[in-house]
Amino acid sequence: MKVVIIEDEKPAARRLTRMLADLDINVETALHSVEESLEWLQNNPHPDLIFLDIQLSDGLSFEIFEAIEVRSAIIFTTAYDEYALKAFKLNSIDYLLKPIDHDELEAAVNQYKINQGAQSKVNVNLDDIRSLLINPVDRKFKKRITIKIGQHLKIIQIQDIECFFSENKSTYIHTIDKRNYLLDHSLEQWQEQLDPELFFRVNRTYIVNINAIQDIISYTNSRLKLILTSYNEHEIIVSRERVKDFKNWIDR
Repeated sequence: MKVVIIEDEKPAARRLTRMLADLDINVETALHSVEESLEWLQNNPHPDLIFLDIQLSDGLSFEIFEAIEVRSAIIFTTAYDEYALKAFKLNSIDYLLKPIDHDELEAAVNQYKINQGAQSKVNVNLDDIRSLLINPVDRKFKKRITIKIGQHLKIIQIQDIECFFSENKSTYIHTIDKRNYLLDHSLEQWQEQLDPELFFRVNRTYIVNINAIQDIISYTNSRLKLILTSYNEHEIIVSRERVKDFKNWIDR
């Protein structure tokens, strides 16, 4: 069995590789972004089975299916909540909820082996799944954040945050009062808690508030440069892979 892992968090990819090794399954390679996955799949025979994370560093993994026909069985790995998982249940797609459990992984692999002779490629409506993942019905998003400052707690309303950003392996917010605050969780974890109507991840370092965007400037290599209301510590560039989705987002 030829297996590939597509996962942007390298420790998670290594852990899954070890878990599969315990089941006597060798992983051919681990890929970490939409761009890297597309390049590899376009230049190599497609594997029998792909373990595919939904949210990659440069976009949703569904962009892979939009660009090429994937001739592999897929088991999605996801940290999304119960609302998003409805999409997989309704479409009978196999998925593993992070952190992945050994027994559930073994059951998913065994189910793949049972269904090996059947149609293996993904043949469901990915647009429906994408829609539910991006804006799931009844999903509740963060309305405020509490920051600890010394012995005090400061409440920050979510609409008062211009952007979330990563720097030196830490995550921060920049607010409309021109201050930065350190957060406890990763950018990926915050992204899942933010209303996608209000916030958009423009690259692996920044998530921006649409109401904070003052100007959008054409940049090199078909990218876009954003000017926010007060944040000016570093340039904010919409990655080339995210430009199409970004334009769709601001045009809603």
